[in-house]
Amino acid sequence: MRYNSGAFRTGHFMVQIDVRSTILTIAIITGFAAILTLIYGIRHLVKSRKVPYYNKRQTRMRRGWHMVLTAVLLIPLTWVILNHTEPVVYQFFSPSPTLTLTPTITLTPSITLTPTITLTPTITDTPSITSTPSVPPEIEEAFEGFVTPGPNAVFSPIEFSQRIDSNYLPINPDVEFENPVGQLYGTYTYNNMDDGVQYTVLWYWEDELVFHDTGVWEAGSGGYGYTLWEPSSDQWRAGFYQVQIFAGMEWKVSGYFTVTGDPPTPTATLTSTPTATSSPTPTRTPTPRPTDTRQSP
Repeated sequence: MRYNSGAFRTGHFMVQIDVRSTILTIAIITGFAAILTLIYGIRHLVKSRKVPYYNKRQTRMRRGWHMVLTAVLLIPLTWVILNHTEPVVYQFFSPSPTLTLTPTITLTPSITLTPTITLTPTITDTPSITSTPSVPPEIEEAFEGFVTPGPNAVFSPIEFSQRIDSNYLPINPDVEFENPVGQLYGTYTYNNMDDGVQYTVLWYWEDELVFHDTGVWEAGSGGYGYTLWEPSSDQWRAGFYQVQIFAGMEWKVSGYFTVTGDPPTPTATLTSTPTATSSPTPTRTPTPRPTDTRQSP
């Protein structure tokens, strides 16, 4: 499981500034100031004609022209603030990442998910889904996390694909795969996570746990990530699969896909001289541990 962090931090707290609203307020103030200055400048010019003394008349006229000139300068300044200030601000203060979902994927199962564990997903022809996913006790015993997950940690829906790009985004995601499958990625975005939290990913075929990965989170508060399972081709049995993600013991999100077709049958190779060999010990294919790939803004 790898991550591409994009969170913006200052010290130990997240900076959340509505830059657009601030710039709009400044532009309104300068525009209003330009209008008032122009009005007062014109009034000084008009009244100066009625002053009988030359020096006072000239002083008032200069003051009026200064106000008119200031108003003329404030008008383009307001336009510059409104149209060009926001990109300049973002060069020094990058906005915090927003959890981004991909709305273009059409899922075959009808599933309604929220960050809380209050809904029972409804999937056609899938009676094996439990309403409250949980971490098996034997996996919980291996936990090493030392930070309690925050209540605001969220994960986007999981998308499945056989390949991903350099930014951990899926290439040709789908919800149905035909044997031989090979490797399969489950990609997602996340936000408000804390380093030191125990994370766990469970892969189920029907009701059977076929793969799991757990470890200590070290990838920052927000970004992109994936979980990967790459078993031998004959282990991809046809049927319904479910992938669950947990922060600590709290279930965050589940993803679903199906595999069709029979897996390829391993071809046995005969040798003329049989030799005694030890039975291979089944090993699970590990998902890459999270690595901190946060980039400076």
